[in-house]
Amino acid sequence: MHRRALRFAVALSPLVFLSARATGEPPAQPPAGERLPADLSDAANQAIRRGLTFLKSTQEEPGGWTSRFGPGVSAIVTQAFIQSPDYGPKHPVVRRATGYVMKFAQPDGGFYQSEMSLHNYQTSVVLMMLAAADDPAHRQTVAKARDFLKRLQYDEAESIDANDPWYGGAGYTDRKRPDLSNTQMMLDALHHSGLPVDDPTYQKAMKFISRCQMLDAANDQPFADGANDGGFIYSPANGGESKAGEIEVGGKPRLRAYGSMTYAGFKSMLYAGIGRDDPRVRAAVKWISRNWTLDANPNMPGAQSLEGLYYYYHVFAKAMRAWGRPVIEDDRGVKHNWRVELIRKLLSLQNKDGSWVNEKDRWAEGDPNYVTALAILAMQEALRE
Repeated sequence: MHRRALRFAVALSPLVFLSARATGEPPAQPPAGERLPADLSDAANQAIRRGLTFLKSTQEEPGGWTSRFGPGVSAIVTQAFIQSPDYGPKHPVVRRATGYVMKFAQPDGGFYQSEMSLHNYQTSVVLMMLAAADDPAHRQTVAKARDFLKRLQYDEAESIDANDPWYGGAGYTDRKRPDLSNTQMMLDALHHSGLPVDDPTYQKAMKFISRCQMLDAANDQPFADGANDGGFIYSPANGGESKAGEIEVGGKPRLRAYGSMTYAGFKSMLYAGIGRDDPRVRAAVKWISRNWTLDANPNMPGAQSLEGLYYYYHVFAKAMRAWGRPVIEDDRGVKHNWRVELIRKLLSLQNKDGSWVNEKDRWAEGDPNYVTALAILAMQEALRE
């Protein structure tokens, strides 16, 4: 088969449904050696309580957090409270916060601050908050927000066909170039709000996401010619873009794959029902095994390696949870219990006041409200059995 034909054959491989939800079978309990030690679980729960106490103290009078970012940070923080057994969706803190977020509802079904070009991101985090609350009163609101996000996906409705590198992706708005970060946020929200895995939105997104993977056999874009590392970049649009810059391979520059986007692409493939034996999934797992670390955003250049660190922890936790295996083996044969290692790392980074914050203030990670919420959400994923 011609190489280009092989690429598209891989990109259009049949979906394989592997989750417990798809089969209707209850999840199996992990073997004793793969469970969280009781003392570590207790420490994690205590850290979450301290983090939520900090966030409770920083709630603004209208009910939200870091209001300059519209509903975005507020929705993320509120989800952390909703998912805590100490609070839940009916707690007064959550009710105030939900009321604040709902003020950003737009006639088109989205949730966003009109003057900020973050329609996709803000609507996605609000939809995840509403999905976590699971309030029947919000059922119609959830459906409208889902439809809004689906309309943001670039496809035939914008006269963009499947040969265009923008196809299947989503950007900050319907006028911004698509990227993997926004696309994975959209899919996260659609997945958790109950969009069936056979919805065409997922298949369209897989065209875009496959073009973010540095894997020659699955990526028809020129920047991926000869690439076989399996990691992901930020966007295939406009000739390709990586926030990690470039590396030199065979004397030629090549876009550099990095951790947060690799876990974002990996997770999105799993949410779309792509099977474990699919070459794209296998290549992503190999990249993860070669670049395993929680000390930095993997494969980012040294000066940038701590940028977006808590975004990385959050997407790491969700991706590993979707993968469904508590232990992964790196390329040296060392086995890693991702839940144990993530919790220990986050415990070591918590401040005395209960907050988390990134000293590398890029992508809003200098905001303790946002970063504390990301850390709590990541730890909540790790604590789930």
